[in-house]
Amino acid sequence: MARLDQRRPENVHGDVYVDESCIDCDTCRWMAPETFDRAGAMSRVHHQPADDEARHRALMALLACPTQSIGTRERHPLGAAMAAFPDPIVVGPDGVGVYHCGYHAAASFGAASYLIVRPAGNVLMDSPRFNAPLVRRLEELGGVRWMVLSHEDDLADHAKFAGHFGCERLLHAADVVPGAEDVEHQPAGFEPFVLDTGDGSSDGSGDALTVIPVPGHTLGSVCLQWRDVLFSGDHVWMSTTLGHLATTRAYCQHDWDEQRASMLRLAERCERHPFRWVLPGHGRRARLEPDEMVAQLRRAADWMAAHG
Repeated sequence: MARLDQRRPENVHGDVYVDESCIDCDTCRWMAPETFDRAGAMSRVHHQPADDEARHRALMALLACPTQSIGTRERHPLGAAMAAFPDPIVVGPDGVGVYHCGYHAAASFGAASYLIVRPAGNVLMDSPRFNAPLVRRLEELGGVRWMVLSHEDDLADHAKFAGHFGCERLLHAADVVPGAEDVEHQPAGFEPFVLDTGDGSSDGSGDALTVIPVPGHTLGSVCLQWRDVLFSGDHVWMSTTLGHLATTRAYCQHDWDEQRASMLRLAERCERHPFRWVLPGHGRRARLEPDEMVAQLRRAADWMAAHG
């Protein structure tokens, strides 16, 4: 729990605060930017919630914070904030679509995880924190059929979710680390492949789950495409600093040149199989029309070449 005696002095005075245990994961800043921003190397409250909606988003960020670094001086009921997860991102009137799970895990340095609700079986993209309110909501939404793990850094509570839901997990063989040896699917190749067509077709159409290896950040990093959504793990995100899709060498754990080559292959894929959304583990989301998406992926590769 956040501790008032460790409240950061950068917080504005008032109810909500961030304490010194913050790990600068950025979660609260993109979930509730009207309340949180960055000061120094950590988050802070720059403006106290001014209305019910802002307070609701701040409390959702409190629940999502992987290190429980957000606190309040006053006591607030959390039922509505708990019920808001998984939080819809792009969802149809039938409930089919993509949701943000919330409840980020410290073991994944606060990486975002996502739920795909689909008739052929729901999918968790990377692992959130195993949390009773979230698990109940996942059950209400139809459980979990698959869990796709983008790379070795964002495994978090994958084993607990698999034990509870009986979901099948996928992690590239190159990223199987201690604690993940029992993952059911460990592909070793580097070509995209359809994990599940969803609609029984053989051509990867419809509700296909397509796994796209993108070696670079780690050797076994993968993205997942479902419809026009790309779940990009730690491969690429929208940079608020650069103003375009990007990555960073500081967190490249395997090979920068190989990651750049993966970026170019991803641009080529978008030309053939368009996607409009990039939903990353870390960094900001992006929604772009396919032509702009291709252009920005190529721009990211060019930036990588210039900063090699």
